[in-house]
Amino acid sequence: MLGRLKELTELNGVSGNEGAVRKYIKEYAAAYSDEIWNDSMGNLFVHKKGDGRRIMVCAHMDEVGMMVRGIRDDGLLAYSAAGIDPRVLCGRRVVVGAERVPGVIGTKAIHLQSKSEFTAAYKHKQLYIDIGAKDKADAERSVKLGDYVAFATEFEEFGEGLMKAKALDDRVGCCIAMELLKHDYECDFYAVFTVQEELGLRGARSAAYAVKPELALILEGTTANDTAKTEGHQWVTRVGKGAALSFMDGGTITRPQMLDELKRCADDNGIKWQLRQGNRGGTDAGAIHKAIGGIVTGGISLPCRYIHSPASVASIDDFECCYKLADRFLAEKRYEKVLTALKG
Repeated sequence: MLGRLKELTELNGVSGNEGAVRKYIKEYAAAYSDEIWNDSMGNLFVHKKGDGRRIMVCAHMDEVGMMVRGIRDDGLLAYSAAGIDPRVLCGRRVVVGAERVPGVIGTKAIHLQSKSEFTAAYKHKQLYIDIGAKDKADAERSVKLGDYVAFATEFEEFGEGLMKAKALDDRVGCCIAMELLKHDYECDFYAVFTVQEELGLRGARSAAYAVKPELALILEGTTANDTAKTEGHQWVTRVGKGAALSFMDGGTITRPQMLDELKRCADDNGIKWQLRQGNRGGTDAGAIHKAIGGIVTGGISLPCRYIHSPASVASIDDFECCYKLADRFLAEKRYEKVLTALKG
């Protein structure tokens, strides 16, 4: 599973350009599906027919990135970005467009900055992408307006059981959902891989109406803030402490019956878990739980340091905990207990 995660994270799938990720998943999933298709949004649906409840597992294929919005006379590229802190970008390696043209994100050299510039955080409009072009005409031979820009980061294991990569949010969810497809659960099972989550849960909105599940389980990467100079109440989650379960975020309040059953499932199977303490951000659950008169949703998340940056850090053991919890929740039909409790 870790080898597959490496391959997934090293694919580029900036929001709106998820084709390479979708193709990879589709080729893998064909051997485990009764039917497989994608909709006009680009969402990928993998269906394993079965009796019982209609259950959807959901993970998004897209990653944060940039898009070329201008080519300057000197050959430097202006870009647009969403969900990325500009403070983490200067000096980072990127690739531009389908041909993966190499570039570096730059700004004014430290030696040339005024005191006020040196003490202030740069904004995206003060940064640019340098692809080594001598002028605009030279740049236009390699790139064009609207080209997608992705971080050039390789997956790597390091430290004590840690991994670093781009796009752990949410290739970890995609990888876990792909692994779940190997099993036969006693339900009508859909694995759905959505698009444009990072731009406002766009794919999930249509995916929910296509499947009409009775219950949806969202697999995600989430924020870990267990770094220097942060106190316990600021951690949100902690790397190495297990799968993260959310009781609320910026778009969802989890039904208590769903959260309690995920906790019980983890405890009964000796799976490490923790509560996600923050209430900012959101997942595809924010769109799914409001669809079709309401869909019961829950989430299992992997804690990731430096999320939405060129390189996130996560625990391999936490990754395995997330997979085990999703598998046990489905295999033990814990969704039945949730849905029955909600009728009471």
